[in-house]
Amino acid sequence: MATNFFFNNFQASQEQLLLENLIIEAIKIYGHDVYYVPRTINNYDAVYGADDSSSYDAAFPIEMYIRSIDGFTGDGEFLSKFGVEIRNQVVFSVSRRVFSEEIGNIKNLVRPNEGDIIWFPLNNRAFVIRYVNKYEMFYQLGALQTWELTCEVFEYSNENFKTGIPEIDAIQVSYSTNILDWSIRAEDGLALLNEDDDYLVQEGHTMEDTLDIAENEEIQSESDMFVDFTTVDPFSEGKI
Repeated sequence: MATNFFFNNFQASQEQLLLENLIIEAIKIYGHDVYYVPRTINNYDAVYGADDSSSYDAAFPIEMYIRSIDGFTGDGEFLSKFGVEIRNQVVFSVSRRVFSEEIGNIKNLVRPNEGDIIWFPLNNRAFVIRYVNKYEMFYQLGALQTWELTCEVFEYSNENFKTGIPEIDAIQVSYSTNILDWSIRAEDGLALLNEDDDYLVQEGHTMEDTLDIAENEEIQSESDMFVDFTTVDPFSEGKI
């Protein structure tokens, strides 16, 4: 039996457009200006399903609405076997049409992608997209108007940032353990070396600074407690 013709407006394109315009206007009124930073995958590993050399080369201003208005959700701060971890989550809502016009058409993106970053200027923090939900509002008037982005606090792991936004690019400057990021380079871009074949680094930074961040000595000291390189160990490197 057919539904009522006077109430079933799922094919009414003008009603859908009106609702979409109202949602866009509401996000502009109650939302915040953020930067959407798409990730560039440079060396994808199909075995591990990861990219160890991702880069972020552009940042696009766009308005988004924060759905988790009561504060951060998720697991929060907790102590795991890897130390203190911060799993604060926040949910952003962005208009599909606005995203397509301001970002999608430029970067050839069909939708926001997991792994991309949302820079939130209000608290100067970066959030990485973990999940994109397209069914938060289930076909109002027969159409979908928004993307719902579930994000977590971004954890830096030697990604390259060249967005042109100083606050965003400062993530790499503050947390990079790659000595090449601090090296002095020639006009052709090659890093300069001294007589001992060590990199010449910028003033205020030394090789020891990078090694301290890497915690190599702590890892070596910890491993010496349970790694046995004596003749008692059949896999030892020692000589009988």
